[in-house]
Amino acid sequence: MILLFIALLVVLLYLFNRAYKNTKDIIINRIEINQTNKQESVLNILQLSDMHLENISITPDELHEKLKDETIDLIVLTGDFLDRKRTIPKLIPYLKVLNKLDVKYGMYAVFGNHDYVLRKDDLNNLKEILEVHGCKVMQNENKVISFEGRTVNIIGIDDYSTGRSDLEASFANITNGTNLVITHDPNIVLNMKNYHFDYLMAGHFHGGQICYPKAYHLVKMGKLVKMNMIKGMHIQDGKPFYINEGLGQTGINIRIGSRPEITLHQLSISYNNHESLPAS
Repeated sequence: MILLFIALLVVLLYLFNRAYKNTKDIIINRIEINQTNKQESVLNILQLSDMHLENISITPDELHEKLKDETIDLIVLTGDFLDRKRTIPKLIPYLKVLNKLDVKYGMYAVFGNHDYVLRKDDLNNLKEILEVHGCKVMQNENKVISFEGRTVNIIGIDDYSTGRSDLEASFANITNGTNLVITHDPNIVLNMKNYHFDYLMAGHFHGGQICYPKAYHLVKMGKLVKMNMIKGMHIQDGKPFYINEGLGQTGINIRIGSRPEITLHQLSISYNNHESLPAS
């Protein structure tokens, strides 16, 4: 009986160690999004999501090494930076690394549900640190950039899972152009039938993080889970959106059936820009 217990313990320790090592096996996914066959330029976007700095899978130096030779025009950070006040300073070295990439069109971020666990003063501190280091935090707002003579509307929708999303405010006074949405919880797409976007980037699900045999624990995290949309590229109402698997872990620091992800999106942008539809 004792030998059986020891054998079981050894197996469990081995499996746990493998699951922990999976958190270091970072995948760089390269996604191409072509809207039309017309003359286009390509906007190269780096997306990092769900860094969860308490259990992040990569050091700032390792992140820089992976990205230093990439062509990046724009950086987006799609929420869940951390859970605890004491972790906030840990974000600064990562922001410094991202600034070394010297992207032309800036860095933009939204908050996620874990960020909103912070007290108001601490959340304001997190926002201030992001913005001091050149990252625009977007809370139901939009900003226009001109990319090679083309208008791109960057639309930052606040976290849906905590009831902070405001689509009307996010799309207020939007101009004709390519609508690029960043948000944390991708479930918001189910409410966006009458709000046009050309591409949406989100995170939130961690690709399940622990998927054995399936990510049953995500069932309470919205309708997309029941539709088997927890990572990668999807289409809703004819519009493409991407769910990033996240760069860190929450809860227990292991991954089974998922990997930490860095995403490089290549979004083709034509002169034939779409006009946003008003709310119904």
